[in-house]
Amino acid sequence: MCGACTVHVGGRATRSCVTQLGAVGGADITTIEGLDPHGQHPVQRAWRELQVPQCGYCQSGQIMHAAAMLKDFPDPTDADIDAVMTGNLCRCMTYSRIREAIRQAARELAENKA
Repeated sequence: MCGACTVHVGGRATRSCVTQLGAVGGADITTIEGLDPHGQHPVQRAWRELQVPQCGYCQSGQIMHAAAMLKDFPDPTDADIDAVMTGNLCRCMTYSRIREAIRQAARELAENKA
């Protein structure tokens, strides 16, 4: 369970690899493609601007988990990010860039609310 398959089920980050289809019948499910049709969600933009991915394998799951996390932690600390994102593994070890991208997306979301 690496987190690469993370999707949103009812707005919550959920690993699709361990979720039975019958458990989500009728639920609102969002994949990376549905986060923003043009790839312009603040988390997606931050990922590109900070060049987070290396191999890219885990990135859709990382982005989906980060986007869901920012709903609960709009101004996350590094400890918040580490605690929430702990199950999403990155073999390339880009964790410092992941943290910075999440912080950047949080700032953008806060500015958009103001």
